Amino acid sequence: MLTALAKRLGRLALLLAAVAVASFALMVNSPVDPVAAYVGGDVAALGPQQRALIVERWGLDDPAPQRFLTWLGNLVRGDFGHSLTFNRPVLEVIGDKFLTSLALMALAWLLSGLLGFALGVVAGVRQGRAADRVITWWAYTLASAPTFWVGLLLLYVFAVSLNWAPVCCAVPIGVPAAEVGPLDRLHHLALPAITLSVVGVAPVVLHTRQAVVATMASDHVAFARAQGDRGLGLVLHRVVRNAAAPALLLQFGSLGELFGGSVLAEQVFSYPGLGAATTTAALGQDVPLLLGIALFTTVLVYAGNAIGDRVHAVVDPRADHRRWR
Repeated sequence: MLTALAKRLGRLALLLAAVAVASFALMVNSPVDPVAAYVGGDVAALGPQQRALIVERWGLDDPAPQRFLTWLGNLVRGDFGHSLTFNRPVLEVIGDKFLTSLALMALAWLLSGLLGFALGVVAGVRQGRAADRVITWWAYTLASAPTFWVGLLLLYVFAVSLNWAPVCCAVPIGVPAAEVGPLDRLHHLALPAITLSVVGVAPVVLHTRQAVVATMASDHVAFARAQGDRGLGLVLHRVVRNAAAPALLLQFGSLGELFGGSVLAEQVFSYPGLGAATTTAALGQDVPLLLGIALFTTVLVYAGNAIGDRVHAVVDPRADHRRWR
């Protein structure tokens, strides 16, 4: 187990190195001028000397390899740099914004997993019937729908037309965060979480349905039917566990897609989480913050995949345990 853990940590280190190099190369070659993005509308009033001072202070006049090695050396010492956009250390910004996004992503993750698994089981058990056709059509439609489009649609219906949900933000406007109760937070959280879960439910439905169809056609289910098992008892005792293993593996492996969806959902609902911070940093060419977020999300997705592998091996005894050897 220790050897396997060391191998996984080695793979993670190589992955982080590749992500850091690729992310830095993309940002250095971006057409966005970081000084103009930082100054904003007052860039026309920025003189050459002031611009030169900003460029020198940020080290933008240094060659790209030197800038990368300087950042890497600071990273090895535990210094992720200073965010130019938020004027705070990168780790503080990531920690603060991730805590705001954690409730959103966790709720959406649970909703998409539970709803997707339940609908997938129903579709697989009722294969070829009306329920299966409706659920499958719905899943394919959602799989093709962009997150921002779903968010805008839900925002228009439930926030603008019906006035059931707030239009934006994580807390009521003008109220200090410390004075906001859990019900108000949940009220602001509900619509963005539903948006993320509605989009994320489609792959879980389709994969679970396929696993249920294969299990229903297996020999052990045929043997159980010959012994008199029928209906709900057959599904719960013979089908659900076999269908749960791939669904769990997919669910833990979907953290990357979940974060990508949160970037768009948080923009639509003006939710001040890590996704919105990523967009702000990208528009402002905040290289230290973008690199920090890239490394953080890489670790998050890698950990999700590793946990998914272990959960899959526990739920399904036929899983290949040698991946840890």
